[in-house]
Amino acid sequence: MNELFDNFGRIEKNDPEFHEIFKNFAYGEVFEYSTLAEKESILVTLASLIACQSPKAFKKILMSALDMDITPEEVKELLYQSVPYVGFGRAHNFFGVVIKVFEKKGIKMPLENRSNTNSENRHEKGRELQERYFGAEMIQMMNDNTPEDQQHFNRFLEGFCFGDFYTRDGLNDQQRELITFVFIASLGGCENQLRGHTQGNLAVGNEKEKLISAITVIMPYIGFPRTLNALAIVNEICNE
Repeated sequence: MNELFDNFGRIEKNDPEFHEIFKNFAYGEVFEYSTLAEKESILVTLASLIACQSPKAFKKILMSALDMDITPEEVKELLYQSVPYVGFGRAHNFFGVVIKVFEKKGIKMPLENRSNTNSENRHEKGRELQERYFGAEMIQMMNDNTPEDQQHFNRFLEGFCFGDFYTRDGLNDQQRELITFVFIASLGGCENQLRGHTQGNLAVGNEKEKLISAITVIMPYIGFPRTLNALAIVNEICNE
């Protein structure tokens, strides 16, 4: 992670005092309290920067990450996974950043198609994943309790969010739910959704320790208020 941060050359040159403080904290002290693997740390950092709308920092870290343990396919899937959670309005700029970085790195585009659904089965496949993550009873209860004029939002979740994105290759269930947790925690103000995806993480095998480590790694980017809100929800759900 020190290698990644050393790409922020202009900050180091023009404000060495801040550079030293932030580097020592974000890429030193913070990692003493995280058990995430290197790839997980990079993925959650990039995910947080998308949600925080930090394309310049995202680009700098991505440039180094592609020389390390992150593949172009994983970057593409990270970006795709962000859209249903941060919205295309926020994700749009990062598509451009990724294209420019891939071009600079000589990565041939377009990358291989990773979709596993089509227009006929996307809702069915999406519903299967929803039930795997959150339980069939909970999903049915959500649908039963939704007013008729709002049912289409449940259909959007089923087909677009889960059918179009979660079913793709390139990232496994644990990685997708972990970065989804990070998207939501970094946005802030989405506590109900963060509760749901805390439960989703537990369902796919991401234990409390991993969620706390993810919050620890992104804390320098999202600040203390959102960090403490996310921790409170993890403690609430995991202690139930």
